[in-house]
Amino acid sequence: MKIEQLRMLKTVAELGTLKTASETLFKTQAAVSKGIKQLESQLGIELFNREGYRMSLTIQGQQIYQLALMLLEKAQEIEDLSQHLNAGNEAVITLAVNSTFDLTIILPALEKMQNEYPDTQVIIRQEQITGAVEALDKEQADLAISIVINETITNQKYDLLNIHQGSVFSVAAPKLLNRHQNLTKARQLEKEYQIVIQDSGNQSKGQSFGVQTGQRCWYVNDFATKKMLILSGMGWGGLPKHLIEQELDSGQLIQLELVDSKNAQHLNYCLLKNKNKLLGPVASLLWQSLQEISEATDD
Repeated sequence: MKIEQLRMLKTVAELGTLKTASETLFKTQAAVSKGIKQLESQLGIELFNREGYRMSLTIQGQQIYQLALMLLEKAQEIEDLSQHLNAGNEAVITLAVNSTFDLTIILPALEKMQNEYPDTQVIIRQEQITGAVEALDKEQADLAISIVINETITNQKYDLLNIHQGSVFSVAAPKLLNRHQNLTKARQLEKEYQIVIQDSGNQSKGQSFGVQTGQRCWYVNDFATKKMLILSGMGWGGLPKHLIEQELDSGQLIQLELVDSKNAQHLNYCLLKNKNKLLGPVASLLWQSLQEISEATDD
């Protein structure tokens, strides 16, 4: 059984005659007739009724026809993908993103890439603290969006663009705050649990950002868990503004106002690519699209 025979089956079934099918397929009528008969012989099934002027599918032929449509669709996908890859386009690209970054900002760029290169698979890696830059450094990502801890070192290895400024607020739930009626200092929360995100990279190994000496801590590796624990009153900590706007408005979370600590951090996010690695067509389009977003933000 050949793909070309299935195309003949489909065309004859839809047009009803060998003559019109042969014209559509740019084949002789004899070649189409032979292809159909060979397919019937191979399957051991009579696919068409040939009694009238128009050929119509038999009951068995209708079932084979439905499966043939599925196979032809998959065959077309394989042909499209082959053309995509033969043109030098990447099969997969990976974007590593700091998990505090608001992905809705770059949706237009992602949508443009999806529309122009639908056959490239995209992996978006959510990373913590230094993890996105480390993924780029280890060539586990083509591009990264991250805060930059050491800009001097980063500039030596990467091309970077400022893309967005975001905020992280220190918050707690009313349940926790009810235990501290006159809360003014972080020291008063020392015996409460600060919920802390662990770095998915190794650049900050042994360091705890924003944690006071003697503070009780629980460590998590994603913001969904951190937010859930803070909302439950089991602890307090910093959460990205875009993840908690509704909870702040409803009073489920309250921003802390402590005189001895930073109650809000304003983070500058950069788009990075390795200076020593050439980007493929798809990653290049994403870089250019994100650069346009960066320029629009600056305006």
